[in-house]
Amino acid sequence: MRPGTGGNAPLLVVLSGPSGVGKDAVLAKLRETHPEIFFAVTVTTRPMRPGEVEGHDYIFLNPELFEQLLNRGEFLEHAEVYGRHYGVPKWALRDALSDGRDAVVKVDVQGAATIRRLAPQALLIFLAAPSFEELERRLTTRKTDSPEQMAIRIQTARSEMAQGELFDAVIVNETGALTQTVEAIVGIIHNQRADASRKPVTL
Repeated sequence: MRPGTGGNAPLLVVLSGPSGVGKDAVLAKLRETHPEIFFAVTVTTRPMRPGEVEGHDYIFLNPELFEQLLNRGEFLEHAEVYGRHYGVPKWALRDALSDGRDAVVKVDVQGAATIRRLAPQALLIFLAAPSFEELERRLTTRKTDSPEQMAIRIQTARSEMAQGELFDAVIVNETGALTQTVEAIVGIIHNQRADASRKPVTL
């Protein structure tokens, strides 16, 4: 049985981990190999980075429109990160789950804790780096932040690395082992989807 199919209730999978651990690369590979899974697109107020595509990487909104949607309760989870706002749209997840598709959401560690409270049936997966030194190397080689922003990211990542025990599963994203990381995630989804006793997600 492939993820996203089968007779049991579909999964809401929350993928989280510290900044720089490789969440975007893992999601891109997962999208490529498992198109049957629905991937929620996060709404954000941060500027678009070079190479990003509207509606694929993020949904980019101005702060005023974001606040309107927030006041209407249209986000499953929302947070302010490094001065920018992020939110997970409820409507897209409801549509996917009602169609019987597993849905994957990428959020920061704070957002995962919020979703745990609102949707305790969700499957929370923590993506970890092999070491903090390797995580710091990945962060500094991206070169997408100012020195001040980078210092904040590194400090935040250090505290986030310790949060893995709060998740249902922890997967180490080894350097150069992207395929193995994705296979590990798919294996967890497969096992959880096969569990007939698991309760369906309600949003």
